[in-house]
Amino acid sequence: MTLLAEQAQPVSLFGWNLGFTIGLLVVVAVVALVLPILVLAWRIGNQAAMINAALQRSYRNTAALATLRQTIDHAEVIVGGLKGARARLGGGGN
Repeated sequence: MTLLAEQAQPVSLFGWNLGFTIGLLVVVAVVALVLPILVLAWRIGNQAAMINAALQRSYRNTAALATLRQTIDHAEVIVGGLKGARARLGGGGN
C-alpha cells in the first residue's frame, strides 16, 4: 500500500479550472445579452397601460367616422335633388 502511495502522480486540476472559467464566461455572456432584453420588456410593460388608454381614446374619437359613408350617401342624394330642382327652375351651371 505504501508503494502505491509513493508512486501516485499528483492530480492536475487544470481541466476543472479551465471548465469552470469557460462556464463562468458563458454565464456572464448570456446574462449580458439577456439583461437588456428584459429591461426593455419591463419598460414596455410599464408603458402598456398608457398605450392602451391612448388607443381607447383614439377609438372613441374616431368612432363617428364609421357613419361617414352614410353621411356622404345622404349628401349625394341631397345634392342630386338640388341639381334637379335647379335645372327645372331654369338655373344654369353644372
